[in-house]
Amino acid sequence: MSRPVYAFLGPEGTFTEAALRQVVSPDDGDYRPVGSVITALAQVRAGEAQFAVVPIENSVEGGVTATLDDIAGDEGLQIVREVLVPISFVLVGRTEMDLEEITSVSTHSHGWAQVRNWAAKHLPNAEFIPASSTAAGARGLLDPETHYQAAVCSPLVAEQVGLPVLAQAIEDTAGAVTRFVVVSQPGPIGEPTGSDKTTVVVPLPEDRPGALMEILDQFSTRGINLSRIESRPTGAGLGSYFFSIDLEGHLAEERVSAALAALYRLIPGVRFLGSYPRADQRRYQVPEHTTDAAYHSGQAWVTELLGRSGT
Repeated sequence: MSRPVYAFLGPEGTFTEAALRQVVSPDDGDYRPVGSVITALAQVRAGEAQFAVVPIENSVEGGVTATLDDIAGDEGLQIVREVLVPISFVLVGRTEMDLEEITSVSTHSHGWAQVRNWAAKHLPNAEFIPASSTAAGARGLLDPETHYQAAVCSPLVAEQVGLPVLAQAIEDTAGAVTRFVVVSQPGPIGEPTGSDKTTVVVPLPEDRPGALMEILDQFSTRGINLSRIESRPTGAGLGSYFFSIDLEGHLAEERVSAALAALYRLIPGVRFLGSYPRADQRRYQVPEHTTDAAYHSGQAWVTELLGRSGT
C-alpha cells in the first residue's frame, strides 16, 4: 500500500515540519511541503493528500487567521489531532555582519510579531520583508538576487541551510508555543480519552443583544469549559461574523452532544470540526451534575415517570 501524504507549510525546516515529525516519521509518510496553509488544506479537500498539518494558534499572537478562516469555509475537513511545538528564533544573515549594518529582515508575519520588541532594540533601522514562512525567508538568502540581508527563522533551518547565526533566542516571550492541527477529510471520530478537545464553528445568525450569550449558555449550563473562542468576519459584510470555538470534551460525552444538539437547533449552520485528544494530555474536571452518569440517571427518571403514566 502507498504511504499517506502529509501536506504542510513549507519549505523544509519550518516549525510546521517540526510538528509533522511528531505525527509521523519520514519513513512512514510522504512529506509534501507547499507554499501556504490554504494550499495544504485544498490538497486534502481534493484528495491529493490524506492529511495536512497547519498552525492554528500561537500562545503569543493567538489564532492563525488563514487556518481559522479556511477550515471554517465548508464541512469538507476534520481535525483529528493536535501538536504543540515550542518556538525559538534565531537571526541569520547571508554573511557574517554586525547587527547595526542590517537594514532589511525577512520572515513570516507571525514570526516577526514574536521578535518585534527584540528587533526594535537591536535592529532599529531594519525594514520587515514578509515571507510565506520563516524557512522561506531564510532560504531566500541563498539567492544572490534577494534584496534583504537577514532572516528570522528556527534553529533547525539555520542548521539545514548553513547560514551564519547572528543572534540566538531572539523571541520576545520565552516559552512561546504554537499549536498545530492534523486535518483530514471527514471520517470516523476517535474514541474519547478523558483529555479531549472539540472544535466547532458557529455563525452568528444576527447581530443583536444577547446573541453571543445564547451560544455561551449552551456550554455553561452543561459545565463545558471553552479553551478558545475567537470571532472572525465571514466576508459577507460588516457585522457578519462566525465564532471559532475549542471546548473541553468529546462529542461522545452526553454533555457535549447535548450542547451541540441545542446549538444546532438554535443555529443550523453550526459546523463540527472534530473531537480529538489534547496534546498536553491534561485531564479536565467535569461537574458531577453533568457527567454521563448524571445524564443517564436523569433520563432513567423521566423514562420511569412516563412509564408510570402509560405514555
